[in-house]
Amino acid sequence: MEFIDTLFIKYMIIFLSFLRMSKNRLTHYLEHPDRAIVHMDLDSFFVSVERLLNSELHGKPVLIGGSSDRGVVASCSYEARAFGIHSAMPMKMARQLCPEAVIIRGNSMTYTKFSKVVTEIIREEVPLMEKSSVDEFYLDLTGMDRFFGSYQIASELRKRITHETGLPISFGMSVNKTVSKIATGEAKPNNQMSIGKGNEKGFLAPLSVRKIPMVGQKTYQSLRNLGVKQIKTLQEMPVELLEQVFGRHGRIMWKKAQGIDPSPLIPYHERKSISTERTFERDTIDVQRLRSLLVAMTENLAFQLRRGNKLTSVVTVKVRYSDFNTHTVQKHIAYTSADHILIPHVLELFDKLYNKRLLVRLIGVRMSHLAGGGYQINLFEDNEKLINLYQAMDKVRNRFGDRAVIRAAGKEAKTIGMMSNPFSGDPPMLLANRRQ
Repeated sequence: MEFIDTLFIKYMIIFLSFLRMSKNRLTHYLEHPDRAIVHMDLDSFFVSVERLLNSELHGKPVLIGGSSDRGVVASCSYEARAFGIHSAMPMKMARQLCPEAVIIRGNSMTYTKFSKVVTEIIREEVPLMEKSSVDEFYLDLTGMDRFFGSYQIASELRKRITHETGLPISFGMSVNKTVSKIATGEAKPNNQMSIGKGNEKGFLAPLSVRKIPMVGQKTYQSLRNLGVKQIKTLQEMPVELLEQVFGRHGRIMWKKAQGIDPSPLIPYHERKSISTERTFERDTIDVQRLRSLLVAMTENLAFQLRRGNKLTSVVTVKVRYSDFNTHTVQKHIAYTSADHILIPHVLELFDKLYNKRLLVRLIGVRMSHLAGGGYQINLFEDNEKLINLYQAMDKVRNRFGDRAVIRAAGKEAKTIGMMSNPFSGDPPMLLANRRQ
C-alpha cells in the first residue's frame, strides 16, 4: 500500500509539472518563490569513461581529443589541469605544458552510450529535465519538497548514478539555472552544493565574472577594461552602463550577477540545422578528394534528414583556406532530402567558392531552414525504382550504421557520419577528436 501511495504521488507530480507549463501558468511558475532547480554535471566526462574502461589511467594526466598538432583538447583530467591545460586548448600547446600526459583520441559513440544511461536514470526519477549537453542536466524539483525534500532527492539521485555507472557527478541546487550551474562548478569535483533562497547574491559576489555562464573570453576582456573582475563589482554597477556597453546582453548579465534568472527548463531541443565539416591533417589542393568528401558529407546529412522526417530548403558550403580565411556560400532550393538533388547543388556551390591557388584547411556542408515532412516525389524525374532504392539504403543504414551503404564517389570518407538521430531532441554531441 505504501508503494502504491509513493507511485501515485510521483506520477501526480509529473502530471502537475506539465500542467504548470501551460501558457496561463508559465509566468506564475517562473516567478515561483520556492523553485528548486538542480544542475548536474558529469565530472571530466570523457576522461571518466576512459578510466572506467582502463583503470591504469587513474591518477595520470589524461587528454581526450585530436592527437595531431591541429587537434583540440575536448576533455582533460584534473591532474592535467594542474599544468594549466583546459578544454578547447590546442593539443600541441597541451603537450608542451604536460609532455607526460596520456593522449586518447576518444570515441564519441562510447561517450554517447554512457550519456544515454545517465539520462535514462534521471528521467526515471524527476518530473522535468533538460539535457543541455552530453554531460550536463538541469532538473526541476519544484514542489517535490512537500513529499521527499528536493535536496535529498538530488543527493540520492547522484548516489544512484555513481553506483550504477561508476561515473563521478556533481550538482548545484538553487532557485534558478544560473546560480545552480555556478554552484556545481564550485562544488566540483564529485561533490554537491545547495544555495538557499535569498543567499544567491552573497554566494556570487566574491567569484570571478568569468563564472557567469554567458561571459566568454571577449566579454571578460571588455569587463576587465571596465575594471570589473569580481561579480560583486558587476552587482554594484548601474544596469544602464552595462546596456550601453553590451546592449541587451548587458541587462541579462547584470541580472545573472544579482542571482536573477527566470529562464525555464527546455525538455526538448528543436534542431534548426544540421551540418558536418572536416579539418585536414595537412592542407590540400586535391580537388578530387575535396569533392569526394563533399559528396559523402551531403549523402550523410540527407540520410539524417530522412531519418528525422525533415526537409531542407537552404544548402551552405564552407571552405577555410590555409591562411584561416573562411568563406561560405548558400543557395535556396525547393524542399528536399534526396541525395541526388542535394549533391549537385553542393558541388555547384563548391565550384563557385573554391580558389585553386590556395591550400584548403577545412570544408563543410550545412543544411538549414528545415521543415517536417518526408521526401517529396518529383512526378517528372522520380520513379518507383528510385524511391525503393532510398528506402532500402536507409533501412540498411539504420541497422548497420550510417556508412554501411555509400556512393562510390564518397568512399574515401569512411569516418563521415553521426552516431544517433540528430532530431531526437538531445543537444548536439561534442566530437571527442576535434581539430582546429
